[in-house]
Amino acid sequence: MINYWLLKSEPNTWSWEDQVKEGPSMWDGVRNYQARNNLKKMKKGDLCFFYHSVNEKNIIGIVKVVKEFYPDPTDKTGRFVVVDVKAIKKLKKVVTLQEIKENNKLTQIALVKQSRLSVMPVKKIEWDIIIKLSNK
Repeated sequence: MINYWLLKSEPNTWSWEDQVKEGPSMWDGVRNYQARNNLKKMKKGDLCFFYHSVNEKNIIGIVKVVKEFYPDPTDKTGRFVVVDVKAIKKLKKVVTLQEIKENNKLTQIALVKQSRLSVMPVKKIEWDIIIKLSNK
């Protein structure tokens, strides 16, 4: 069974273009325990929305988990983990945070309810709605 997720990144730190250029690469730098726990739940083959945070605030593409969690080599404490992800496709049209907030079927999405979390689960129904929005 595939699970769905959303990964946030500041485009000036790690952008969609960086992800595409790099190929399969580790999603590192997560320093929040809830976000870490979400990384630990990810399975190979799970799909994730790639979200540009800060100034842009939009979902730009889809990445796939290609390697399950292992210790984050950038974490000196040994408490945090990474997964490896690979860019699958850019959305036809970005889906903005505003569009998500204005959609009454997405009022419970973690992106709205826990806006500061950098790695969050997405329900299949929410995933499908966002894909539909991106195809408009």
